[in-house]
Amino acid sequence: MATMHVEFVSVERPIWSGDATMVVARTTEGELGVLPGHAPLLGELAGGGVVRVQRDGAAELVVAAHGGFLSVTEDGVSILAELAEPAAEVDVERARRALTAARAATDDPDAKDAELRAMSRLRAAGEPV
Repeated sequence: MATMHVEFVSVERPIWSGDATMVVARTTEGELGVLPGHAPLLGELAGGGVVRVQRDGAAELVVAAHGGFLSVTEDGVSILAELAEPAAEVDVERARRALTAARAATDDPDAKDAELRAMSRLRAAGEPV
């Protein structure tokens, strides 16, 4: 199966680097799937999204990603997220508490972003939102 090189980093740390068969990400323009040989593009990651990296011969990597960019070139895919948390690291109970608090804080201007981050974490962990 054809593969492409993927570099996935957040502002805080590297997330993953290696070969993948497909990358799926939610951008501000909608859901985007990238296969090897995809046309070059630059997309803005949507707030509260999830990025899925299908790796050849390994389990799918699922990451809660909060803002940033996805770049596709002939060399592969680069993902730079403002914040990123692999599904395996998500504290589901903490994310649920954060979601409840964000939804209750209707007069807080930052509440919508907090709600999106919590929803992203829960989706990445495979939990209902």
